[in-house]
Amino acid sequence: MAQLALGIGTSHGPQLGTPPEEWGQRAAADRRNPALAFRGRDYSFDELSQLRGGAFAGECDLDAQRERHARCRLAIDELGRVIRAASIDVLIVVSSDHKEIYGDELLPQFAVYWGDTMRHEPYTAQQLATMPPGLAIAEVANQPVRSEVRQGHSALGLHLIHEVSRAGFDPGAAKVLPPGQWRNHSIPHGWGFILQQVLGGHDLPPIVPVFVNTFWQPNPPTARRCYDFGVALGAAIGSFPGDLRVGVVASGGLSHFVIDEDLDRGFMKALIDKDRAFMVGLKDDELRSGTSELRNWVVVGGATADTPLTAQVVDYLPCYRSEAGTGCAMGFMAWRP
Repeated sequence: MAQLALGIGTSHGPQLGTPPEEWGQRAAADRRNPALAFRGRDYSFDELSQLRGGAFAGECDLDAQRERHARCRLAIDELGRVIRAASIDVLIVVSSDHKEIYGDELLPQFAVYWGDTMRHEPYTAQQLATMPPGLAIAEVANQPVRSEVRQGHSALGLHLIHEVSRAGFDPGAAKVLPPGQWRNHSIPHGWGFILQQVLGGHDLPPIVPVFVNTFWQPNPPTARRCYDFGVALGAAIGSFPGDLRVGVVASGGLSHFVIDEDLDRGFMKALIDKDRAFMVGLKDDELRSGTSELRNWVVVGGATADTPLTAQVVDYLPCYRSEAGTGCAMGFMAWRP
């Protein structure tokens, strides 16, 4: 039978692929955002700065940003080494599609890809030119320099679809990725980050992409639903008849576009303690904007709950980019025996 042998959690925010000298591009976008979500409410930049007392100006010192960026890159490299050392046969990568693949014509809460292969396409110059400020500089690192075909694991993907359905879920089932925003049927950035940045883009294990609608109304799943889906996913992995060492990865998060260190630290402690009550108790109004990607980690928390794997923090870096506390909190964790 298959064994869930490893869990990984990693942020994939654009600041990870952006030199700190350029983080101001996203800060400028924050200043124009009329709805910065923080602890259940929306704020303009000025309102948020007043609420938080402009307390984060010192965090935006360039030397501090450079140090945190360097530590983030070391943590990403360490996660790659952890995956390689675990001799994983297949990775199940749980992430959130930013309407790159699924849109308003069909928006599944959960979907599982069970194709044999999938395309992984570089961005064109024209596509990069249409991205908001501060994104194009980072997103190129999540895609290969030339068109690639990545390996899936159709047997495991199909088994997951069948078993989580028997457990009471109704996942979307995709054997071909839709054309998506860029009309190229390519793996989105949440999965590309794992393949390109964490694993270096070469000698890659097969992957089974699992999509969670963390962001988009009207149907993002509750934290409880994500946890229960993760429990069903973990049981499905354990019942797969093949002799596989399986890793499961949460890609996205932590709190952003407004950083909430208290939330992040409480959440990471809950993952370490296997504190189901904390994870399922996260409210919908907390899981908004980029912070909604905590749902991916809740899925992994559920999947690993009944295993001997224990979560450990590789590093945690709140990467501020404005005095109002906007930015992205970067978290890196590994579940190991």
